[in-house]
Amino acid sequence: MTDSADSIVSLYTRHAAAYDRQRGRKLMEARWLDRFLSLLPAAPSVLDIGCGMGEPIARHLIERGCAVTGIDSSAPLIALCRDRFPQQDWLVGDMRELALGRRLDGLIAWDSFFHLTPDDQRRMFPRFRNHASDGAALLFTSGPAHGEAIGSFEGERLYHGSLDPAEYRALLAANGFAVLEHMVEDPDCGGHTIWLSHRTT
Repeated sequence: MTDSADSIVSLYTRHAAAYDRQRGRKLMEARWLDRFLSLLPAAPSVLDIGCGMGEPIARHLIERGCAVTGIDSSAPLIALCRDRFPQQDWLVGDMRELALGRRLDGLIAWDSFFHLTPDDQRRMFPRFRNHASDGAALLFTSGPAHGEAIGSFEGERLYHGSLDPAEYRALLAANGFAVLEHMVEDPDCGGHTIWLSHRTT
């Protein structure tokens, strides 16, 4: 499955227009996003990791007063972000190499982090910590259990990976985050498995 994981960057670059067309704009994530926002200060800085084309997640954050920095490996998707939300900060880059040299009030990795292999996911947690200010919130989606799965997008293999919930908890704790909410396959949010935590140390 490693080949499928390695092809994620290329897939979302080549099929950016199709993803933009197909990504739903109905915000089933609103409850989780608003819970995330409730943990942040006024006019917060938020890092959207794997931001895609900025809709609907970044749009929701921007409309609620967030200063968004978005990073995605797909240059065409980032170009759409820059067109739609020119006042925000949009970067082309691989989250596995994330190193902005600054800390933000909130971090979100919705439907992006789970495209990494389990080993790459493990290596992300120190990067989360290095970009999180004291008390920062971290919201991400994962799989429900340890394993790898292959879906399909535009007729190509679409990789997903996940750790065991106990390992996510351990990695969060080891990097100074406390779990606030965890929902496995939330029926009110399209079956997403969701983690909401905040930095405590």
